[in-house]
Amino acid sequence: MADDHELLLDGLRRLLEPDFDLVGVVKDGRAAVAAYEQLRPDALLLDIGMQGLNGIEAARQISRAFPDARLIFVTMQTDRAYVEEAFRAGALGYVVKQSAAAELLDAIKSVLRGRRYLSARIASTMDAGMANPSAEQTSNFGGRLTPRQREVLQLVAEGHSMKEIARILEISVRTVEFHKNGLIQQLGMRTVAQLTRYAMDQKIAV
Repeated sequence: MADDHELLLDGLRRLLEPDFDLVGVVKDGRAAVAAYEQLRPDALLLDIGMQGLNGIEAARQISRAFPDARLIFVTMQTDRAYVEEAFRAGALGYVVKQSAAAELLDAIKSVLRGRRYLSARIASTMDAGMANPSAEQTSNFGGRLTPRQREVLQLVAEGHSMKEIARILEISVRTVEFHKNGLIQQLGMRTVAQLTRYAMDQKIAV
C-alpha cells in the first residue's frame, strides 16, 4: 500500500490483514516504485496525491517496468480526468475512499482475477468506458512532458532546491538545471511560481 495519510494506512491495514498478506506499506510514490521492484506484490494499492512522486507517475513507472502489475487506486478523486488517467497509467482498479470497506475487498479480489474494477460511486454516474480510455496521450498530468521533466517539475513545485532534487533523483545538479531550463523554455514560463501553478493545474503536484 502507498498513501501519505497515516490514519488511512492504519485503517486499511486492519481491513485487509484478515484476508490478505500485506507485504509492505510506504508513504510516497517514489517509495512505492522501489518497494514494488523489490517485493513484486500480487497487487499494489496507491493514492494519487502523494509527495515526491504522485500516484499517476508512480503507476506509469511501474507499468512500464512491469506490464503485468496489478495496480488499484484508492483515492478521494472522483473527476473523470483522474479516473481515465489512472487507467491509462496502468491501473486495473479505481476505488474512491468514500466507498464502503467491502467494496475495496471486492475490488482487490476482482483485480487479482485479472478483471477491471471501477468504484460503484463513479460507475453509477459516468459511463463504463472510463475504465478503458484511449491510449492516446493527453495534455493532462503533464502528458506531453518527459517522465524526468514531470519528476523535476513536481519536486520544484514542492519547494525543493536544485541540490535536494539532485539527491532525490540521484542525478547531478547540472542535469536538474538542464531539465528545469527545458521546462521553462518548453512551457514558455519564467519563474518558479509559474511552474508551480502549472504543476498544480496539471495535477502533477497538490
